[in-house]
Amino acid sequence: MPSRQIVERQPRMLDFRVEYRDRNVDVVLEDSCTVGEIKQILENELQIPVSKMLLKGWKTGDVEDSTVLKSLHLPKNNSLYVLTPDLPPPSSSSHSGALQESLNQNFMLIITHREVQREYNLNFSGSSTIQEVKRNVYDLTSIPVRHQLWEGWPSSATDDSMCLAESGLSYPCHRLTVGRRSSPAQTREQSEEQSTDVHMVSDSDGDDFEDATEFGVDDGEVFGMASSALRKSPMMPENAENEGDALLQFTAEFSSRYGDCHPVFFIGSLEAAFQEAFYVKARDRKLLAIYLHHDESVLTNVFCSQMLCAESIVSYLSQNFITWAWDLTKDSNRARFLTMCNRHFGSVVAQTIRTQKTDQFPLFLIIMGKRSSNEVLNVIQGNTTVDELMMRLMAAMEIFTAQQQEDIKDEDEREARENVKREQDEAYRLSLEADRAKREAHEREMAEQFRLEQIRKEQEEEREAIRLSLEQALPPEPKEENAEPVSKLRIRTPSGEFLERRFLASSKLQIVFDFVASKGFPWDEYKLLSTFPRRDVTQLDPNKSLLEVKLFPQETLFLEAKE
Repeated sequence: MPSRQIVERQPRMLDFRVEYRDRNVDVVLEDSCTVGEIKQILENELQIPVSKMLLKGWKTGDVEDSTVLKSLHLPKNNSLYVLTPDLPPPSSSSHSGALQESLNQNFMLIITHREVQREYNLNFSGSSTIQEVKRNVYDLTSIPVRHQLWEGWPSSATDDSMCLAESGLSYPCHRLTVGRRSSPAQTREQSEEQSTDVHMVSDSDGDDFEDATEFGVDDGEVFGMASSALRKSPMMPENAENEGDALLQFTAEFSSRYGDCHPVFFIGSLEAAFQEAFYVKARDRKLLAIYLHHDESVLTNVFCSQMLCAESIVSYLSQNFITWAWDLTKDSNRARFLTMCNRHFGSVVAQTIRTQKTDQFPLFLIIMGKRSSNEVLNVIQGNTTVDELMMRLMAAMEIFTAQQQEDIKDEDEREARENVKREQDEAYRLSLEADRAKREAHEREMAEQFRLEQIRKEQEEEREAIRLSLEQALPPEPKEENAEPVSKLRIRTPSGEFLERRFLASSKLQIVFDFVASKGFPWDEYKLLSTFPRRDVTQLDPNKSLLEVKLFPQETLFLEAKE
């Protein structure tokens, strides 16, 4: 597997626009918060107890208050709504509030195809129109809208442009039956004989289309033209240069066509999707689902609205997959994807997609990242059901989970080995550091001892030089019998020894200090004291004579080190 750099992610900020009756509340939270924290904020804003509040609009269906937002893989901007079934609505807005709730509800239509006795369970939002239901049924049964004969519509459903929330359908489930009428005349006769719960298509039954087959235009082509005319913009710009910008338009257009309950499409390049899905720690890896859209396929509308937007599929994809999408409608975008496919999956997979017919789209590719390459586990075509799609997704997850457990085990063993090696390396490094520090401390100590020894030697040499100079400068010791008066001094050193010398009584006191210093006792370090009376001789004027300071004819002194 290629080398990669793991980047620690910072918490994302999520924006929520929450609608309640005639109010909108904006909530901004980190994705590490829970659903219950949103409800607590709404309790303060709306003055509604949390116990009475139902927070709806989640793409994964109903969620618990303890659910962490990050686990829902939400986009940055989200729309939610609050329901309070246990609280009576304000009388002035009771009808509009009920209608608003119905528009946000999902209706389960159980539609029986009369001729083949097959039953379809289709989910539609309350804002979907009757005409959209009939177009979806055309994709499933190949019965054009103008040839559909219906039973079970409420008598209030008189206009195909009416949304389901206003049509009077039973909530949450409503049963309908559809069949094919053999001819326009027969259909009109049946319409007159049917009870009021039979609903015919009024705006698609004009004379302009009655004889379309006579002019070489079949029903599918007529519907295809109508369907293309209804599309406001393509899913993806032609010659899309920036994949991220193309995916932003794809997501916006997908939401516009099929509602907000859909998979969270990864915004970025295919390589970035690989990084997000595969090149992380083994425990965080996911499967990559690539949705290939094609607007010209008759299966696309049903696959997107009924399968891809089913809450169970959306929830399963968000928990276990990174979902990336691309639109193959335009030849330039198709060629670009085939180039990416050939580069990442090899020529065999690219050739498989290249040979798919338009009506086999959309395709769902399930990719698993492996050590040496990326493996395509499954290619799911559009002609499937919700149950079959879920089974194939779960089968892919079983394969992926088995491989993931092996990868986790290998990764844990590798990390354990690396941790042991790191600990050994760290212990060795600390040992080297300790040895180096010990060696440096010893070297510093030796250097300091050498420096101090040098200083001591220099000081001793300096003191010795001073002592010699003082000794040489001393006047000669007078003899005992001398014409001039002589003073005899006896000086006791700190070690108990005595220094004795004769001085002329007229000699200055400084000569005594120099004598003492010449013997190694400089007067700036030692005090020269007399006994009776006790006095510090070093404090006397050194220029006075011994006679003047009363150190005559003889005196005993002692040396004491200064503090």
